[in-house]
Amino acid sequence: MSWRRPRADRVRAIRERLRTVYGVPDWPPHGRPLDELVLTVLSQSTNDRNRDVAYERLRERFPAWEAVRDAPGEEVEEAIRPGGISHVKSERIQRILRALPEDLDLSFLRDMPIEDARAYLCDLPGVGRKTAACVLLFSYGLRDVPVDTHVGRVATRLALLRPGAGSEEQHDGMTALTPPGAELELHINLLRHGRRTCHAPRPACRECALRRMCPSRQA
Repeated sequence: MSWRRPRADRVRAIRERLRTVYGVPDWPPHGRPLDELVLTVLSQSTNDRNRDVAYERLRERFPAWEAVRDAPGEEVEEAIRPGGISHVKSERIQRILRALPEDLDLSFLRDMPIEDARAYLCDLPGVGRKTAACVLLFSYGLRDVPVDTHVGRVATRLALLRPGAGSEEQHDGMTALTPPGAELELHINLLRHGRRTCHAPRPACRECALRRMCPSRQA
């Protein structure tokens, strides 16, 4: 199947259909970029519940991020064990914290040009486009759309993204096609649709609210 960039009216129709099913998420920017950065690292290769348990255990054991940065690695690893692959994640979190300014203040990201803020985050150890987008969008409401496995899968099946596109192309593409101000809404609703209906191995096409506008639907 040949692919063409989606028209604005098609994106609007998909967005409106998703809104009828999932509503419009009300998640105001929280203004805590370092919290979001660590939380996103913890979210990798696990579910939300295990991520949250790992995060809460980390904050209970180390109330300040400076303490996490300076702690023995095995103590951080033990604290986040419920989140899975704790050895890898603990090393990554500490490497990120040690690469930041001494005061660990990331508030300067809010006022930087979005391209510069994104580049700064992606230069940190182990930080890619999805993690950077989560920090910028959820912390400050900046114009970036995180593309995780659910969003990428649903958007590709809907032909919003080119099949086989890499992470950079997917993130650039999703941000370009999303109307300004709808970044969080479209990200969250595509994610919800991927979790509830458009599953990876067996999408529930017969029950899908987007069935008629999906070129990948199954009979």
